[in-house]
Amino acid sequence: MDVKLEPSWDDLPLMANTSHILVKHYVLDLDVDFESQIFEGTIVLFFESRNRLEKQSDSTKETCRSESNEACRFSTPEPCHSPVTDTRTSSSKTGYNDFAICGKGEKDTSGKDGNHDNPEQASGISSSKYCCDTGNHGSEDFLLVLDCCDLSVFKVEEVDVAAVPGIETFTGSPQITFVSEELRNQIVHELVTLPADRWREQFDYFAHCSQAPGCGELLFDTDTWSLQIRKTGAQTATDFPHAIRIWYSTKPQGRSVTWTSDQSGRPCVYTMGSPINNRALFPCQEPPVAMSTWQATVGAAASFVVLMSGENSAKPTQLREGRASWHYYVTMPMPASTFTIAVGSWAEMKPEICLSEDLAAERSLTPSEADFRCVGVCGHMEYPCRFQNPSATTQEVIPHRVFAPVCLQGACQETLLPLVLPCLSAAHSVLGTHPFSRLDILVVPANFPSLGMARYLAPHEAWEQQELKADLRWRCLQDEVRNYPEEMQVLRPNKEKTGHVSDSGSSVIKHGLNPEKVFMQVHYLKGYFLLRFLAQRLGDDTYFAFLRKFVHTFHGQLILSQDFLQMLLENIPEGKRLDLSVENIFRDWLESSGIPQPLQTERQARAECGLARRVGAEVHKWIRVNRRPQKRKRRETEDVFEKLLPDQLVLLLEHLLEQKTLNPRTLQSLERTYQLSQQDAEVRHRWCELIVKHKYTKAYKDVERFLQEDQAMGIYLYGELMVSEDARQQQVARRCFELTKEQMDRSSAQVVAEMLF
Repeated sequence: MDVKLEPSWDDLPLMANTSHILVKHYVLDLDVDFESQIFEGTIVLFFESRNRLEKQSDSTKETCRSESNEACRFSTPEPCHSPVTDTRTSSSKTGYNDFAICGKGEKDTSGKDGNHDNPEQASGISSSKYCCDTGNHGSEDFLLVLDCCDLSVFKVEEVDVAAVPGIETFTGSPQITFVSEELRNQIVHELVTLPADRWREQFDYFAHCSQAPGCGELLFDTDTWSLQIRKTGAQTATDFPHAIRIWYSTKPQGRSVTWTSDQSGRPCVYTMGSPINNRALFPCQEPPVAMSTWQATVGAAASFVVLMSGENSAKPTQLREGRASWHYYVTMPMPASTFTIAVGSWAEMKPEICLSEDLAAERSLTPSEADFRCVGVCGHMEYPCRFQNPSATTQEVIPHRVFAPVCLQGACQETLLPLVLPCLSAAHSVLGTHPFSRLDILVVPANFPSLGMARYLAPHEAWEQQELKADLRWRCLQDEVRNYPEEMQVLRPNKEKTGHVSDSGSSVIKHGLNPEKVFMQVHYLKGYFLLRFLAQRLGDDTYFAFLRKFVHTFHGQLILSQDFLQMLLENIPEGKRLDLSVENIFRDWLESSGIPQPLQTERQARAECGLARRVGAEVHKWIRVNRRPQKRKRRETEDVFEKLLPDQLVLLLEHLLEQKTLNPRTLQSLERTYQLSQQDAEVRHRWCELIVKHKYTKAYKDVERFLQEDQAMGIYLYGELMVSEDARQQQVARRCFELTKEQMDRSSAQVVAEMLF
């Protein structure tokens, strides 16, 4: 490595040498095994070197000195130069029947090729140093570094893309008589740079190439965070094979996916937004600069549904009795972290009333509509862009499917399904063209490591409701600022705090592995108030018009904060800018800890909204009820309580949490009045806090239910149960943890275990 990274215990290293070579396309071919809790199969990566004009050094110079250097544990495979032969023999499960490949997950049984001389190295725990280089320095071999952990890598080989029938069209010759590394790389270059209007042809060739035979094993090794691959004699990224196949399997303890049960008790697995993203699901390049497309075929038992973040609505293809495969693809280049998968016995929810074809079905587009080239209009790299498709730009509701566990079918049909269409329509009215052609919505298991989705805030929602939400978030932000270290509250740390980015592209994410970071909301809350602050300066109409313009300008691109702010300030009339500048906003909101000064000033000056004032009146009623003696005069009138919105209930309970004591009779009346145990998770969370604070033993069952059914939000409750030093409450915490710890994601379980033991 050109830079030795020594991250602290909670920093996340990004190891891929993206400055030298980029993955342009992934082809995954995996089987899911619930009994072993693994994905197993192959991934083929198609590369483009960052500098294709880089010239190869004198062909007569010395090859990799590491062959005679004891410090390098790689050895030499056979050379990969061969005349073309017809290798078509049988069909594969993906339906591309030109090539036969080895059995899925077949291990390297030779044991003599020297790919790894220690069994532990293939399991991702080695941390050896190499004499090979990640760049182009001296006469050492080029070293490809991929982000990877918790994977068992069995074999890495170069793919003979020149053996694909018809591939000679990419060589400029009527036929191929002799194959060299340079020719193979030229074929891949021509393939990955095909224009957008030929994407279907491109993806077909990607699929065929992924099934092509191997033409020589490559040397590889692994350490905790990376997979390193080289080919003897390939001294630059340009010389390195541009199509490689990796045979591997995930591990049950891998941190990119969660193996669990859904709310119906049926097994399922899903990507859950892990801090390490997808590197424990497949070897990849993690830095966002590595934008790529992908296609994936996943085999599973026929009783399971496979969902992925693809652009097509996949249907199962029968493989053999009891097995089926699902195929998805993405034509928009995106970071590898955006790849998602969920496999389970989901039921698809369908609207009871048939919608029109435009809204409910994925309409088959004619070639003239679907295949178009975005040249000279959009700012992103070339791909089949919906923003240039007239029918897509006017499509308010994109095709969508809704899936849920069987036991939640009724609730989803009644509650969730009616919200999908208006939400999609509202998103289109505010932001314009939907960037994706379709959408799958899945009700995830209870152990999903998220604090929950914020309630939908429509741009035209009543002003008072918006102000009430702001009040709640303000209270939450104050708590977050008190509870977390200052350095973790900064939205945009300076370079000294984010870690060094090496010449190869490797870097570290500060505190990226801190388990508590998963539960922090301070960044989202500060971001919310910054956008709110800016919207107030511009006015709603100007602000939402700007958002639409921004999405249209920057869709399909990586965005920096300064891009957003610079464009926003350009849309603010001179008279409203006052002291606003990109530098001031960065200083006050993004680069400082604590509550931004402009926000403190605004909160001190504002008046309480009507909805919040009505909550205040209800709080006073409950305080009066709590102070009344147990034996009351018969003539004394009962208090009449208003019906409250869910957000008002949250605010009411937060105010009551500030009371030193609430007696059991008051708490019982409170629950009966508002049916608190039947409310949404935000309300029930505050209700459980009241139960814990006042040791209301009759409602401990509500706390236990919350800890088991709303696991991510329940993290805070574990702390409150333990801090109370009440033996019965601590028993509740330990009992619930024992019941749920095997289903919890690793970060949640680690944080709770530290609280309990």
